[in-house]
Amino acid sequence: MPQSEDGRRGDGLQPQNKSGFFEIRGSRGAVLQPLRLDVARAGFDDRATMDSLPDSSATTPTDWLLRVGRLTDTAEDLLGGLCELLMARGLPLERVGIHGRVLHPQVAGIRFLWRRGIGSEETRYGYDTIETGWETSPLRTVYETGEPLRRRLTGNPADDDYPIMAELRAEGLTDYLVAPLEQPSGMRQSSTWATRHPNGFNDAQIASILELLPALAACTDSRSQRRLLKGLLSIYLGPSAGSRVLAGTIRRGEGQTIAAAIWLCDLRDFTATSEVLPGPELIRLLNEYFELMAGPVEDHGGEILKFIGDAMLAIFPIADDLDRDRACRTALASAKKALERLDEANAARIARGDMPMELGLALHTGPVMYGNIGAPERLDFTVIGPAVNLTARIGGLCRPLGRRLLTSARFASPCGSELVSLGFHPLRGLATDQEIFALPGEEGRQMES
Repeated sequence: MPQSEDGRRGDGLQPQNKSGFFEIRGSRGAVLQPLRLDVARAGFDDRATMDSLPDSSATTPTDWLLRVGRLTDTAEDLLGGLCELLMARGLPLERVGIHGRVLHPQVAGIRFLWRRGIGSEETRYGYDTIETGWETSPLRTVYETGEPLRRRLTGNPADDDYPIMAELRAEGLTDYLVAPLEQPSGMRQSSTWATRHPNGFNDAQIASILELLPALAACTDSRSQRRLLKGLLSIYLGPSAGSRVLAGTIRRGEGQTIAAAIWLCDLRDFTATSEVLPGPELIRLLNEYFELMAGPVEDHGGEILKFIGDAMLAIFPIADDLDRDRACRTALASAKKALERLDEANAARIARGDMPMELGLALHTGPVMYGNIGAPERLDFTVIGPAVNLTARIGGLCRPLGRRLLTSARFASPCGSELVSLGFHPLRGLATDQEIFALPGEEGRQMES
């Protein structure tokens, strides 16, 4: 669509500012007149969906957002319900999105996208995706300016100033609006609105969309903040501990005794390695090692509680007395997978001239205190107790016994022939020797140096 140097466009609609948003003359406060549509015209799949909507003649979109939408279970439900109500009121929507940035080490952004006749879905974007497409995205313009941006999609494709316009045109869309969602928390998200109506949106329809944005922003703000908090707690505490803290388990000493299979591993010769490796290389080494260990634990339903220097503490919770055998076998399967991955990584490290990584991994099972421990102003959500101490003592035998993985007899009992006894050994702090078990075929993997 041609645009002259002074900002005038060839279609006769004048930009309100450099964002490209078209001025709506005299209709800023306009709202759609109530309109009942039949199921086919509204684009619903069945009558039940239509019947579940509030009476569109008595409920404005803003009212619905503040009274009903804010209480929906998910963002998908919120967006889907809003779009269905708007269509029932005559707004020719085809595609609507809510886009936000998140604070997460792997996820940079999130999108909830509703399509007529399909419904809503969530998409998460990694940093690579965001970085490659952000420079040419209309979302960037709206984030930076805080102003709406509109593009007609019926003009000459050669005049497109954003790559996404070609994708939208290929879907048969005719009009595209990007509008900011200014949230009470100070964060700015964005919303996108598209139609395939031959004439696009009219001025009153654009005005009605802009009018509901503050209420939509308020509804998405609390969800964004809770999702952000839940995500960060899950990353730094683990999903179970994070959920407990978010649910109110926050007082020092508050917790519960649970049964669990306990995993404790640490990287061998880390102190000596840290003396010779530069800081960035040391961090890469630790990240590679923890990724090798953490993946199998999480894949098998375990929960990583903390990283302590070069050590990792995890648990596999036991639901009841009948669940102990399953938890032990699952933890062992996780450990065997971690060792397999370590062997593969070490082959690659040796091939490129790096030193291989070696570890000691101990497994035990027993009751642990699971909860808040620490100083009044600095708490940690973790596990403590004699079972955790015993696990650490078992790990200390890995090097003297030349084994990468050792377990207690209690842990080994449900694992059958997967583990072999190494006899009884003294453990510091215990009055009696303890029987220790290991994987067969791992002799001499960590001889004393």
